[in-house]
Amino acid sequence: MIAGLGNPGVRYAGNRHNIGFQCLDVFARRHGIDLPRMQLKARIGDGWVQKRSSALETLQGGMPQIARQKVLLVKPLTYMNASGEAVGPLARYYDVEPDDIMVIHDDLDLESGKLRLRRDGGSGGQNGVKSIIRHLGSPDFHRARVGIGRPPGRMDPAAYVLQNFSPEEEATFGPLRERVADALECWLFEGIDAAMNQFNG
Repeated sequence: MIAGLGNPGVRYAGNRHNIGFQCLDVFARRHGIDLPRMQLKARIGDGWVQKRSSALETLQGGMPQIARQKVLLVKPLTYMNASGEAVGPLARYYDVEPDDIMVIHDDLDLESGKLRLRRDGGSGGQNGVKSIIRHLGSPDFHRARVGIGRPPGRMDPAAYVLQNFSPEEEATFGPLRERVADALECWLFEGIDAAMNQFNG
C-alpha cells in the first residue's frame, strides 16, 4: 500500500501540505493506475507496477526480465489530521502489514526540496502520521518525507502549509515529485534499505 497524504478538494490541491497527494498522482500516472473507487474514507486504485531489467542485465542474462508488484494506492479523504481513519481500516480490510505500507507526507522540519525515506519511528509532529500510527496500532510503516521547510519569519506554520508552492519552488518540486516516484519504485523492488541508501543522499 502506498498512501499519499493531503487534504481533499480543489482549493487544497496545490498546497505544500498536499505534496503527498501530488507525488502519488505522479506515480499513478507513470504506471497507468487510476484511483476510481471510494472505500473506507479514501479514494483508492490498484494495479501492477513493472520493472524491466537494465540493458546491462539483459546483455548478461539474455532475455529481458520483467518484475511485477501489485500495489494499492490510497488518498485519504478525511483531511490530513485524520488520515489514519482511512489508512488503518484499509490496511485491515486488504490484510496489508505495516511493513508493506509507504506513506508520503510533507515535513516542516526537513529542508525544502529534500527527500528522506524512513523505515519507521514516531510522527515527528506530523499529525497525519500521528493519526496513522494510532489507527494502525503500530509505527512500523515506511515514510517518504518530503521537506517543505519552515515558514519565513513569524508566519504561522498552519497558514504556511496551506499555501500553494510558488513558481520558484515549483522549479524544485516538479523534479522532486518524479524523484519520489523513482524512490517508490526502488522500495517496491529492492526494499527500504536500498531505497534509503539511494535516495537519502
